[in-house]
Amino acid sequence: MSNEVFIVGAGMTPLGKHLDQSVKQLTAQSVTAALQDAGVDKGVVQAAWFCNTRQGALEGQHGVRGQASLRAYGFEGIAIFNTDNACASSSSGLMQAYAAIRAGIYDVALVVGTEKMNFPEKRVEMFEAFKGSWDRDLADQHVKALLAIGDGIEIPPEGRTPAPERSVFMDIYAAMARFHMKQFGTTQAQIAAVASKNHNHSVLNPYAQYRFPMTVEGVLADRLVCWPVTRAMCAPMSDGSGSLILCSEAALGRFERSRAVRVRGIGVSSSSSRTAMQYDHHLTRVAALRAYEMAGIDPKDVSVAELHDASAIAEIIHSENVGFCAYGEGGPLVESGATRLGGRLPINVSGGLLSKGHPIGATGAIQIFDLVIQLRGEAGERQVPGARIGLAENGGGFHGLEEAACVVTVLEAPARQ
Repeated sequence: MSNEVFIVGAGMTPLGKHLDQSVKQLTAQSVTAALQDAGVDKGVVQAAWFCNTRQGALEGQHGVRGQASLRAYGFEGIAIFNTDNACASSSSGLMQAYAAIRAGIYDVALVVGTEKMNFPEKRVEMFEAFKGSWDRDLADQHVKALLAIGDGIEIPPEGRTPAPERSVFMDIYAAMARFHMKQFGTTQAQIAAVASKNHNHSVLNPYAQYRFPMTVEGVLADRLVCWPVTRAMCAPMSDGSGSLILCSEAALGRFERSRAVRVRGIGVSSSSSRTAMQYDHHLTRVAALRAYEMAGIDPKDVSVAELHDASAIAEIIHSENVGFCAYGEGGPLVESGATRLGGRLPINVSGGLLSKGHPIGATGAIQIFDLVIQLRGEAGERQVPGARIGLAENGGGFHGLEEAACVVTVLEAPARQ
């Protein structure tokens, strides 16, 4: 028997502002959905990874977050691990569970990502919490370097007054956008095309936070956050949860094999001291190459992808980093229509982080949920026909000139019976 790993259950909550629901309640909803999807009860789970970034900062639950939420659900005695890796938390939890199963330590594991980001009475703390996802000792130095990469491109007069209240990461993404515009000729309209596409995709997603279409013109006309980024180009603050059930091949007989999605490869990387011009050394490129090598495929084999579009420019940058197009071609790629549902390589058919939602610690697990239903052929109106290989790219935090962590996961559809 091989030591392959499969995802046999996946569930998530709707995303949005769930002011009347706790982390424990959101967790219970997605765990129940994943167990029901797998057709088993909680007694089969031998270990769990609980992924969250905000409960310490906003609720004072700094430790044992997983033990608190999963004990409330009824898990007792099993191994529970807590994973906080910024926005890449639950994809990192997936990697850890995958490795433990591959090592033969466990046969069935649970990965849960849950985040509650919206506390109207703690508005200052909500925005301050973003600063926990970089090196606080080097924050001024890193922010200065990141913002400087956008120098050298003229900002129009109407774009010189940014929004008074915003995540500092949107300033960073705006600088990245200006660098890409300066280096490759990328246009604001191409960046807006990403946001328009993903908003239009989310109309078909019953779990999405935003379910209204947007035109490119509508995206460009939306309220400015930090030029060239408008509000429609930014992911919202979201509450929600996603859960995954993983198993070894030895345990696969307990589940419905025809719905088991194989984890074919995972690549993980962290930031380096590269220069802005060494964009082909980006940590996402490194993680993607590792994932492709493990999976034994290359980018042209991918049928459907979920990329970390915390801002619209990120989808353009990461479509280049994972090899879907050459550097500098991400803008023309989206503009061509190739990445829409029905196109050659659909990206963020879920609506992406921009419109589906971005519940930080849960985002990676939810990306995997979206790929699982695609690869099973269960995505309904947003189904990509014949999807066989799915790729998820999930970045987290910032350190130096790039994200601090990145996980790229390659999944394979169940064998056709």
